[in-house]
Amino acid sequence: MLLDASVTDSFVTLATHIIRDLGLGGVALLTAMSGVIGIPGTEPTMLFAGFDVFQGNLTLLGIIIFGVIGDMAGASIAYAIGYFGRIELLERHGNKLHVSPQRLQVAQRWFDRYGSPVVFVSRLLPLIRAVFPYAAGVAEMPFLRFFSFAALGSVVWITGLALLGRAVGSNWEHWRRNLEYVDYVALVLLVAVIVYLVVRRARNARAQRAADVLSD
Repeated sequence: MLLDASVTDSFVTLATHIIRDLGLGGVALLTAMSGVIGIPGTEPTMLFAGFDVFQGNLTLLGIIIFGVIGDMAGASIAYAIGYFGRIELLERHGNKLHVSPQRLQVAQRWFDRYGSPVVFVSRLLPLIRAVFPYAAGVAEMPFLRFFSFAALGSVVWITGLALLGRAVGSNWEHWRRNLEYVDYVALVLLVAVIVYLVVRRARNARAQRAADVLSD
């Protein structure tokens, strides 16, 4: 699951060069690519875009809007691949899209257990957020429902990264040297625990409401 540090550094370099050359268009392009093939990743893309905001080269609203547009474009393409290509295509060629059968199975189990809201939650998980749109397509989730949940999560995720990138400001080079996916393991574990508790509470509340209805 974890990418080698040297590989990650090359992704960061790619993101910084494209954003410097293309500006907001580069932000949209990179977030779209990240949604389809998982690289270079929304993290280095939006953190460096936020650094450009700190330098005065881009605007905060601009990078958020174009980041979300690109992120949702990538997620929509991934959904379409899953919907029309089906599970057989992803099992044969998923590795080319950085979508392993194991991650896809995990995503499908989450869908079976928690339903549509898992799309929102998945957009906040760094290591696996690109897998769930494929799984949503395979599961034939209605596109408008998928898009709504995914967009909500995307706005939160992209905005958070943009604000963080602007906040680190002149410390960008220090963050860049430490921007390895291994750094996100603790964050993923923390988010997973929070998500589990929230979902369990929601399910218990639904079960209680159902029991109340039956008892009436």
